[in-house]
Amino acid sequence: MMFAEQERDLARLTATDRYRSLRPRTGVDFASNDYLGLAGSDRLRTAMTEALQRGVPVGSGGSRLLRGNAPEHEALEADAARFFGTEAALFFASGYVANTILFATLPQRGDLIVHDALIHASAHEGMRLTRANFVAAAHNDADAFEDAIGAWRASGGTGRVWIAVESLYSMDGDQAPLAALAEITDRHDAVMLIDEAHATGVFGTDGRGLAEALDGRENVISLRTCGKALGCEGALLCGPAVMREFILNRGRGFIFSTAPSPLMALAVGEALRIIADEPARRERLWALIATAERGLAPYGVTATGSQILPLVLGDAARTMRVAGAIQAAGFDVRGIRPPTVPEGGSRLRISLTLNAKVADIEALANVMEEALR
Repeated sequence: MMFAEQERDLARLTATDRYRSLRPRTGVDFASNDYLGLAGSDRLRTAMTEALQRGVPVGSGGSRLLRGNAPEHEALEADAARFFGTEAALFFASGYVANTILFATLPQRGDLIVHDALIHASAHEGMRLTRANFVAAAHNDADAFEDAIGAWRASGGTGRVWIAVESLYSMDGDQAPLAALAEITDRHDAVMLIDEAHATGVFGTDGRGLAEALDGRENVISLRTCGKALGCEGALLCGPAVMREFILNRGRGFIFSTAPSPLMALAVGEALRIIADEPARRERLWALIATAERGLAPYGVTATGSQILPLVLGDAARTMRVAGAIQAAGFDVRGIRPPTVPEGGSRLRISLTLNAKVADIEALANVMEEALR
């Protein structure tokens, strides 16, 4: 058989309750990352319709370094740099692509990347391609980062240190100790890489994220994905101008990729204006978070102080059975299994968005009580 090994691997995934498949969207949304409900907003729809009517092309037609560099890309990057208070910004087709290119390109041979043990798969993909050394530090343990740097220096390491974290972790809903890590960054003349994917739009002044106080420093680079609270697609790397210029010249994934749609760049710019103009969206989301933390706590759901509420069940098979029962009752809650989470950490990931209402949370609590029995 031509694909015998692949068939055997799929069979192993099935036997260990890790087989994945695509399904249509059904039920009340407790699974997406559309936290502010912007994906279907009238303002985004109107902005894109008007852009089409005045001739903004759907496709870019080439890489940014050829003919794919549209005025909409340039306008978005200028707007994003102003919004987040950084020297420069660079737009990518997705957060995964941006993170991969960042880690593969900026750290150099002889450098050290110290990353949180739970950092996103896209960072790991970039580190597979990097010329730098890299090591994991215990999750959200600032002392572990300090110890890793000290051990590397003691062993003769002399290059630049890069400290890589997520500000808000997508499976646990907890926050990185950014202030403590910033002190370590300064003390070691390091660079801090902050993935703000799940914080952008939800936290900070006008939705600027958890890294708001660090933006604009020459030793901080932040990633703002646009497919979550911003309701669009793509991602922005925000930081010093040298970051942008170096990726333009050395980032193979950027140089040799067709540019994102100019229409999407325009939509992201409008989304940034929406989150600044409409603080009521965040207020409604935080009210939902408070309701959910109270109402779901009796069933073991962890209150995280964020829009991401996990219920760790441990066993993958049980997790998927419980998720299936909740979905059958009309609520889109997904089970998350290894390798997305550590072994023994299978869980329900309850994501709160403005696509749900208080009554939906109350109904979900009743369904969960039955499904967990």
